[in-house]
Amino acid sequence: MGISKQEVEVLEELFSVVPGCSVRRMFGGAGVFREGLMFALSLEGGRVALKADAQTEPDFIAEGSSPWLYPHKSGKLMEMGYWHAPERLLDDPDEMRLWAQRAFETALRADARKPKSQRKHPGGV
Repeated sequence: MGISKQEVEVLEELFSVVPGCSVRRMFGGAGVFREGLMFALSLEGGRVALKADAQTEPDFIAEGSSPWLYPHKSGKLMEMGYWHAPERLLDDPDEMRLWAQRAFETALRADARKPKSQRKHPGGV
């Protein structure tokens, strides 16, 4: 079915606390981008997932969050490096800004590990 225009608007409003963000529809959902890097995405039921790595996963665990698992066509569930955002962030713009900034920094670290020719962000981290 895909994400509705209204759901995209809600996502844009939610991430408006982070300068330079844009929301793009993709694969029936939407990704949140900054400087060419996706650091958040929409999930079914209005949930949001944020980019995470070994440095930030303990924060998600402390909040009782879990990784987003993508159902691959093979039937296997795959971790994609995104964790469910704590629900409380949806009502707290200051906290959302902090968590979104950390998710963007995680995306920068991931991008910096790629070969220079494949990087989206020119400077890496």
